[in-house]
Amino acid sequence: MAMTRTPVRRVLDYSVLSVLAFVFVLPVLYLFLGSLKPSDEVLNGLSGFLPTHLTFDNYSAVLDSLSSDSTGYFWQFMGVSVLVAFVVVTGGLFVNSMAAYGLSRLKWRGRQAVFTLVLLLMLIPFESVAVPLFYMFNGQRNTLYIQAVPFIANAFAIYQFHTFFRKIPTSIEEAARLDGAGPWRTFFAIIMPMSKPVFASVAILTFLIQWGSFLWPVLMVSDPSVRPLPLEISVFQGQQPPDWGQILAFGVLLVLPVLVVFAFFQRWFVQGVASSAVKG
Repeated sequence: MAMTRTPVRRVLDYSVLSVLAFVFVLPVLYLFLGSLKPSDEVLNGLSGFLPTHLTFDNYSAVLDSLSSDSTGYFWQFMGVSVLVAFVVVTGGLFVNSMAAYGLSRLKWRGRQAVFTLVLLLMLIPFESVAVPLFYMFNGQRNTLYIQAVPFIANAFAIYQFHTFFRKIPTSIEEAARLDGAGPWRTFFAIIMPMSKPVFASVAILTFLIQWGSFLWPVLMVSDPSVRPLPLEISVFQGQQPPDWGQILAFGVLLVLPVLVVFAFFQRWFVQGVASSAVKG
């Protein structure tokens, strides 16, 4: 009886997953098709999914409208976002992984208290500390580093690394110690190569959060020369009258780097999720 139920259950599972995937893909499809249509055809309900009158004019219009000193330059906004995200991701991978390694594998007094503090920090939303941070760093407004430095250390990233490192057998480090390797060499030569899945997962999640950051740039950035893309698209959308075809084209240009990063790290990201599901 169980043998006859298995194929049916599998078909039902895949059917439900396919429907859910289709539902989640619909907004992205609407975004892409809308970016290729004239503005008066974008907000037409379900007919917006019909691939009619497609053109890349909206993309050209966005780039042309952001190509002067008075409006700012699109590629400058893109460069600011890429640079800030790169600093946060790369710096965060180094700082958070080192902190997690010290908390999970090294023995020192107060380790558990520090890890408890990290867990408590995960419960504090950024919105609750945004205003105090604004007054604390008010003198550094309109700079690139103030958009990145406060977000390099991340409690959730430390927790992710910590969880993964705890699953690595201690016998590997004991063997390295017998060979004369210290904590630094053990981490960089042994632990890091074994931890590609968690590094990829943290990199993707950190990039997603940082790339879409809006509240902090709103508070700290007023100079167009250091304005990131998420802040610029809000300025672009506020122009009257709104051209929804161009706004959606801007949205596609904003989403593309996220897809590129995910495509680059997806193999290790899936391994990390699968590993957590099996071992956790």
